[in-house]
Amino acid sequence: MHEYTSRVKVWGLSCPGFPEEVSRARRWTRDILRGSPSAQDAELIVSELSANAILHTASGRTPGGFHLALAVSAQVVAVSVTDDGGTDTVPEVEHQDQHAEHGRGLGMVSAIAHHVAVHATDHGHTITAELFTDTRPGEPSC
Repeated sequence: MHEYTSRVKVWGLSCPGFPEEVSRARRWTRDILRGSPSAQDAELIVSELSANAILHTASGRTPGGFHLALAVSAQVVAVSVTDDGGTDTVPEVEHQDQHAEHGRGLGMVSAIAHHVAVHATDHGHTITAELFTDTRPGEPSC
């Protein structure tokens, strides 16, 4: 494969801001990544980020929602969740006590993912978590 050529597949799903949509987002992710070694980690990340969007932003208020994007290549699985904003604070990783009931979600996501980025706009936040595969850039993939 040429170093400037990649085969990336991208999927998107928009969900209304209802709690039951978190399980729909998990199923959708599991179906797309069926057979991938990253499937379980990606499913857990989707669950956390989707739940956070509903619980902590305008996504959980009528007529709110969240958007999920999944990008897959031979080197990386990238999961992005975009919320509807409505908060004065930008999501950030908090290091909470293991017995805390809230505030551990992004910490868990950052422990599972190889890279986590938060992008804020006037309309909301997008959190992207990347899971790297064992294939290194420049190595052939199966």
